[in-house]
Amino acid sequence: MKTKIVVVDDNANNLLLEKDLLLMANFKVFTAMNAKDALLTIRREIPEVIILDVQLPDMSGTEIAKILRDEIETANIPIIFVTASVLPADIDQLLCIPNSAYISKPINTRTFAKEISSYIK
Repeated sequence: MKTKIVVVDDNANNLLLEKDLLLMANFKVFTAMNAKDALLTIRREIPEVIILDVQLPDMSGTEIAKILRDEIETANIPIIFVTASVLPADIDQLLCIPNSAYISKPINTRTFAKEISSYIK
């Protein structure tokens, strides 16, 4: 059975690139472009990993992560934030969320799927 991943990004180009890279690495990929759809998809699919953009139009990625951490079914799913904001204070805020990591944008297309794989339990 393929590993399920949910990718959330409001930029269609970034979303397609991340999805394609993960599909080529043999993951089963679900996508969302906003927080509402992300929460619905994550709750429905219960993926092994969540890839989450920090800046979304309807809610921040950190707010989504906090909601997911409060729910039994999603509390321990690794969340990998993908963000262009790599200031130390921003990174600290992301890493304060349990079982989270970050990858800076622009992503490295050669190593992205392998980096994601390293967070799968």
